[in-house]
Amino acid sequence: MSGSRGPAARLCSHLSAQALHYLLFAYRGQQLLRRRPTLGGPRRPAFGVAGDDVALTIDDGPHPRWTPPTLDLLARHGVRATFFLIGDRVREHPDLARQVLAAGHLIGNHSMSHPQPFAALPRHELRSEIERTQRVIEDATGVTPRLFRAPGGNWSPGVLRTTAELGLAPVDWTVNPSDWRSPGVPRITRTLSRTRPGQIILCHDGGGDRSQTVAALAEVLPRLTGRGLRFVTVPDDR
Repeated sequence: MSGSRGPAARLCSHLSAQALHYLLFAYRGQQLLRRRPTLGGPRRPAFGVAGDDVALTIDDGPHPRWTPPTLDLLARHGVRATFFLIGDRVREHPDLARQVLAAGHLIGNHSMSHPQPFAALPRHELRSEIERTQRVIEDATGVTPRLFRAPGGNWSPGVLRTTAELGLAPVDWTVNPSDWRSPGVPRITRTLSRTRPGQIILCHDGGGDRSQTVAALAEVLPRLTGRGLRFVTVPDDR
């Protein structure tokens, strides 16, 4: 049965997923250097948005400590973002998911439990991770997500195929300050300050102490809007 793979098969899947992770890391580097990142499609992740806009995406929430100050900060600067929510966190904090939606932000699917490497999961587990999150978010907010981001950005042909079968558009990123590592506010600020038109920014409001992310965004958002950049949500009609 598909759910009873042996150790050798699991190891092979894990190594394949890790290899894809490093290939995608290199591809993201190429996207960062492009004048216009790839917009993606039903079976190709979006690395950018059209025109001179930029998109801020926020992963791994909702979190009772870090989502509220993030929402307050975005409201102060008139910035709309795309929140990729984890199903387990939504089930624990449905009120926060509703707050994200009520504040005018877009909600995307970021799997039920954020397993990694995501692409190493058997096909039925991939589908379950995505489908269960859809149901949890729908129950909490009344909204059906139309965007999906693979945990860790760990895409594969199987992940993309499953995403497409479920009617979701895959979304990656261009600008990654690695804020999940807590590298320090100056480093996060420097990376985010280099954002150019058309790029998708990756940040986090869950998965750990996100005080550095909030502090860096407080510096960067007025800086980027002062340059004339307009923040939009990731298009969900591809």
